[in-house]
Amino acid sequence: MGIASINPATGETLKTFDALSDAAIAQKIEQTDRAFRHYRHTPFADRAQWMQRAAAILEERKAEFGKLMTLEMGKPIKAAIAEVEKSAWVCRFYAENAEAFLADVAIETDASRSFVRYQPIGIVLAVMPWNFPFWQVFRFVAPALMAGNVGLLKHASNVPQSALAIEEVVRQAGFPDDVFQTLLIPASKVAGLMEDDRIKAATLTGSEPAGKSLAQACGAQIKKTVLELGGSDPFVVMASADLPRAVETAVTARMINNGQSCIAAKRFIVQDSIFDEFAEGLAEKYKALKVGNPLEPDVAIGPLATSAILQELEEQVQRCVDAGAKVLVGGKGLPTSPSLPPTGTYYPPTILTEIPVDTPVAQEELFGPVATLFRVANVDEALAVANNIPFGLGASAWTQDAAEGDRFLNELEAGSVFLNGMVKSDPRLPFGGIKRSGYGRELGREGILEFVNAKTIWIR
Repeated sequence: MGIASINPATGETLKTFDALSDAAIAQKIEQTDRAFRHYRHTPFADRAQWMQRAAAILEERKAEFGKLMTLEMGKPIKAAIAEVEKSAWVCRFYAENAEAFLADVAIETDASRSFVRYQPIGIVLAVMPWNFPFWQVFRFVAPALMAGNVGLLKHASNVPQSALAIEEVVRQAGFPDDVFQTLLIPASKVAGLMEDDRIKAATLTGSEPAGKSLAQACGAQIKKTVLELGGSDPFVVMASADLPRAVETAVTARMINNGQSCIAAKRFIVQDSIFDEFAEGLAEKYKALKVGNPLEPDVAIGPLATSAILQELEEQVQRCVDAGAKVLVGGKGLPTSPSLPPTGTYYPPTILTEIPVDTPVAQEELFGPVATLFRVANVDEALAVANNIPFGLGASAWTQDAAEGDRFLNELEAGSVFLNGMVKSDPRLPFGGIKRSGYGRELGREGILEFVNAKTIWIR
C-alpha cells in the first residue's frame, strides 16, 4: 500500500496521496536549507513566542486533531485528545527552557576565558512512526526548532494527514517559511536522503529494521543519529507491592494505544506467592475492557493499526501456545457484532501464562493488547528474567522493600526505570533506550543537546 489514510476500524480508505517526485524532494531540501541560513540567527524570544503559539493551536484544535489520529490509526478518542494536549506541553516546556538549556557553560582552564557554546547544525531528518502521530513528531519539533535547527519529516505512510496537519500547525504558529516541512515519500527514499550534504543528522522512532537501515545510511556519511526502537518492557511485581495498585496500573501500562507502544509494559514478572492473585485480578479487568469503535468515548480498545500488525500478532500468540503457553484470557478473534465491522483489525485483550522463558517468542516484542506473565521465586530470578531480552527501553518494578527497590533501580537494564509507577515519557526527563532499543536521548536537557554543535571556545 502506498501513502494513504485507511481507517483500521472499518478498512475504509479515507484519502490517498501521491508520493513526491525526486525533483519535488530536492526543492524542499533546498527550501529548508535556505530557511536555516536565516532562522539560525533568530532570537530565542521569537522562537519561544512561535512555539507557545503552536501549543495554543494544538489545544484549540485538540478535538479535531484527536479525531484525525483516531481515524488514521485507531487509537481511542480520549487517548488521542490527550496526545494532542501532551504535544502542547512539550512545546511549552522547550519554549520556556531552551534558552537556559543552551546557555554558554563556563569551564576553568589555562585560558583567560573558556566555555562551551551550543549552536544549531542545520537540517535534521525525522523519521517518525504511526502509533503516536502527533506526540512523536512534536517531541522532535519543539527542541529542534528552539535550538535553531530546521526539520524535514518523513512520517509513517499510513498517517499522512497527521503529518500535513503538524506542518500546518508550525506554519500557523508564525515560524518562518520552510523551517519544518513534511515529505510524503516511501520508506525506500530515506537512505538516499542522507547522501545530501545539506541534511546533517537524523532521528528515528520505529522498528529495529528501520533503525538499522537509517543508521547504516547515516554511518556511511558520518552523520549523527538518535534511534528509539522497540521494547519488551518488564513490569516486575514483588510480594511486598501494593497489589491492587499494581494490577490497576498493569492494565493501563499494557493497553495504552491498543497495546501498540514501544514503552508499554509487555512482560509481567510476578513473585510466586502473589502470582495467582495478580493473574486473577488482571484477567478480571481485561475481560471488562470494552473493544469497539475508537470514536466512542467509553471504548478502551480499538483496532490495531494495520492488517499486517494483526497478522503478526496472531502468529506470535500461536507460537507462544505452540511453545507451551496457556491462554488465560482472549487469544482468539473477537465475535462478529454490529459495532465491530468484519473488515476492522481488532484483537481481543489477551493474557498468556506458563511461557518458557527460553523460547524464542519470549524474546520478541508483541505489539498489541497481549500480556505475557512469568512466575519467579525471588528478586534474583526476577532480574534475570527481566534482563533476558535484547531490548532495554523501559522497566517498571513494584516493591515496598527498600533493598529490593535499590536493586531494581541499579540492575534493571533499561534507559528508564520506574519504581512503583508506570513507565511514561515526560518532557522534563530524558527518554531513550539501550541495547537493541536504540541510543541517544529525546526530551529534557539531554534531548535538545543531541543535535547541536557543542563548540569549545578558548580565549587567551
